[in-house]
Amino acid sequence: MYRKKYKNRGLLAALIVLVFMLAACSGQSESGQTQTDTRQSANEKAENSKTSVDPESTEEANVTYPRTIQDARGSVTLEQQPKRVALAHWGLSDDLLVFELDSIAITLPFTKNQSLLDSDFYKPYVEGKKQIEVVGENTQVNLEALLAYDPDLIIAGSETNKDIIEQLDQIAPTIVIDETKSDVFKEWRATINEFGNILGQEETAQKYISDFDGKLAEGKNKLASMDGTVAFLQIREKQAYLQGKDYITEYYEGLGLTPPSTEAGELTLEGLAELDPDYLFLGYFNMEDPSLPAVSDEWEKSAVWKGLKAVRNGHVYKINGQIAFGFGPISKNYGVEAIVHAAQAE
Repeated sequence: MYRKKYKNRGLLAALIVLVFMLAACSGQSESGQTQTDTRQSANEKAENSKTSVDPESTEEANVTYPRTIQDARGSVTLEQQPKRVALAHWGLSDDLLVFELDSIAITLPFTKNQSLLDSDFYKPYVEGKKQIEVVGENTQVNLEALLAYDPDLIIAGSETNKDIIEQLDQIAPTIVIDETKSDVFKEWRATINEFGNILGQEETAQKYISDFDGKLAEGKNKLASMDGTVAFLQIREKQAYLQGKDYITEYYEGLGLTPPSTEAGELTLEGLAELDPDYLFLGYFNMEDPSLPAVSDEWEKSAVWKGLKAVRNGHVYKINGQIAFGFGPISKNYGVEAIVHAAQAE
């Protein structure tokens, strides 16, 4: 692995143009040959990096590198432990933030202003990084920003980033997570184990999983007396959505809670009254900015709301749904903590 120094902005601009020219020309070549050429380019780039890394700073890393990683396209050899890692997949920021890296670049599902990077719960994961660059917003990768970041390694998704993988290969060695073999949004344990292998931080991934599962078991024990059905609602400005047991498996199966016998989806107040759960967790999306409205604001004024079993018994709990209903390891960690804390505080 290496970090190439671009000497001036003119050269940077020329390289950006080259990226798009190569993408356009790739359609004129046979697909198999194109993939082989770009893969070789990535491996040659890693091989040539040997002289550009300070040997003292990577003395420990060289114990486990070079290493060959199997990904969606075959294999790629990493000569050095990556230090500047860029993530093209918009949904895996949580997974990358778990690891001990000084510098990362990420693509966000929303805009930077809408991200949770500045929230209190994310501080321990963000403050340990010397540099976090945003190289894409609203799921779209900004190739110019990515090139300017100058990564040692890019991590991408075989489906999420399929249209730009050849361009990514031209910027830095790219490892493509095979999204056809596992659901990276649900199977976060497998994803961070894969990241740990790529980054040479297998123990970090295993420790995170072990700590989380320990917290889950402890939470299940604390909530053992919570009998009856439990509903988790995503509370937006004008809509509410019942979260399904397949989506929040850790909260239902992991914490030993009983889901309501209905399908997930949008839920009106009348639909909630028909469901009438024993316990109700409201996951608000305006907790980072309470000035924003929530659909439950009007609900709480009505007789229908006041007649709900959970409301009458004082079993309504408020959590940050923007974090808790995310699909990454940090989101799930917060969710377990928030659910247990809220239920125990009554």
